[in-house]
Amino acid sequence: MRYGSGFLACLFPRKLFFLLPLPALLAYSPSALAVTGEMDLTGSTVGLVCLAVFVLAYLLVMSEEKLDMRKSKPVLLAAGIIWALIGWVYAQAGKAEQVEPAFHQTLLEFTELMLFLLVAMTYINALEERRVFDGLRAWMVRKGFSFRSLFWTTGLLAFVISPIADNLTTALLMCAVVTKMAEGHPRFINLACVNIVVAANAGGAFSPFGDITTLMVWQSGVIEFHEFFSLLPPAMVNYAIPAMVMNFFIHNRKPEPVNEEVELKRGALRIMALFLLTIATAVVFHTLLHLPPVLGMMTGLGYLQFFGYFLRKTLPRSLDRKRRIYEQRGDREKLERLGSVVPFDVFSRVARAEWDTLLFFYGVVMCVGGLAFLGYLSMLSELLYTQWNATGANVALGLLSAVVDNIPVMFAVLTMDPAMSHGQWLLITLTAGVGGSVLSIGSAAGVALMGQARGSYTFLGHLRWAPVILLGYIASILVHLQINVASFSIF
Repeated sequence: MRYGSGFLACLFPRKLFFLLPLPALLAYSPSALAVTGEMDLTGSTVGLVCLAVFVLAYLLVMSEEKLDMRKSKPVLLAAGIIWALIGWVYAQAGKAEQVEPAFHQTLLEFTELMLFLLVAMTYINALEERRVFDGLRAWMVRKGFSFRSLFWTTGLLAFVISPIADNLTTALLMCAVVTKMAEGHPRFINLACVNIVVAANAGGAFSPFGDITTLMVWQSGVIEFHEFFSLLPPAMVNYAIPAMVMNFFIHNRKPEPVNEEVELKRGALRIMALFLLTIATAVVFHTLLHLPPVLGMMTGLGYLQFFGYFLRKTLPRSLDRKRRIYEQRGDREKLERLGSVVPFDVFSRVARAEWDTLLFFYGVVMCVGGLAFLGYLSMLSELLYTQWNATGANVALGLLSAVVDNIPVMFAVLTMDPAMSHGQWLLITLTAGVGGSVLSIGSAAGVALMGQARGSYTFLGHLRWAPVILLGYIASILVHLQINVASFSIF
C-alpha cells in the first residue's frame, strides 16, 4: 500500500474548511436536490462537508509520523461521519431505504479484500516466526558481496519476492541486509534503498499478490490472473532503467563479510509450500470454479491451521530428538535454546497481522464509497475519462499515487468503472503500482525504509533520483502500450 504526504493540501484550498459552517448544514433542504429517485449531492453543503471531512482525515493520515497517531483513526471517524450525514439527508428526503443497500455493497467489497489480506499476512507472519526471512538475510550477509553486487542482488530479489510476498515486507528484508553490510556508508545505503523501493513496487505491479491495488483489480474481475503477467515486461523496464543509471554512481567497495548463523524453525519450508498451495487454490477457485478468490485463501488458512496442529502435537517428540543430538555434540547453547521453544500458534500469527493497515483500508474504502454515493466519483469520471483521453487520465492518476495513497485512487477508478479498453485497465494497474516510486513518501516501502534506515535514506536523498525514476515510469508505459497494440489491438 502507499502513504501520502502533505502535498495533498495543495489540491484543496484551505478556505474550504472555513466555508462549511454547521448552521448552513442544519438549514439544508434535501428535497431540493432530489432527482429521479436519486440525489445528486455534489453541489450541496452536505456533499462539500463530506468531501472536507475526507480531505481533513487524509491530511491527518499524511501527518502520521509528526502526530504519532495511527493512520486508521482519522479515516474510521471520517467514514462514520460521511455515512451518518448521507443517512440523515436521505431520511429527511424520505429515501432512507436507498442508503443501507449501498453501504452493504461497499462493506462486502471491503470484507472480501480484508479476509484475503488477513490470510496473506498470517502466512507472512508465520514465515517470519519460523525465521525464513532471517535465514535469507543471513545467507546474503555471509556472502560478502561488493557494493555493486549487493546493489543488484537486493534489487533483483526485491523484484522477484514482492510478487509473492508484499512489497513492504520485501523492502524491509532487503533494507536490513543493506544496512548491516554497508554500515558507515550512508551514501550507498540511500542509493540501495531507492533501488529497493523501485524494485519492490515494480515487482508487485504484475501480480495480484504484490500490492493491495492489484488484488483489488483481480478480485473485481476486471483482469484475469494470467493477464497480470503481461505487465511483467513494462515492470522490468520500470525497475531496470533507474537501476542501470544508478549503477554508474556506486563506489564499488567490498565490505567485510559478517558471520551470522540462522537455524530455521521446524516446518518453515513446509509453511512456505503451503503458502504457494494457498495461492494456487485461490487462483483455481477464481479461474476454474468462478468463485471469489477469498474462498481459496480462507481454505488455505485451514491448511495452515491443520499444519499448526501437527506441529504442536509432534513438538515433544521433536524436542526429545534434538536434545539427544545436542547432548551428543555437547552443544550447550542450543540445548539452552530448546528450553525456550514455544508451540506454533496460528491464532497468534493472525493477531500479529497489521490491523492498523486493515482498519485504515476499511476507512478509506467506506469513505470513497460514501463519496461515490454522493456523486463525486461520477463527476470525476466525467472529467478524467470523457473530457480527457483514458491514457492521459491513467498516467496522471499513477503520478498522483506518488503523493496520495494508491488505495483510494484505485478504489475510485474501480467504483467509477469508466468505459475503457482492457489494455487501459492494465495501464491503470501498472501506473498505480509503480507511480508511487517517484517519491519516497509515495509507497509503503519508501515510508518504512525512511524509518528503518533513518539518517541514510531520506526524502531528499530519494528526490535526487526522481528524474531517472520518472524516466523509468514513462518508459514502462510506452513498453506496455507497444506490447498491447502489437499483440491485442485493444487501444
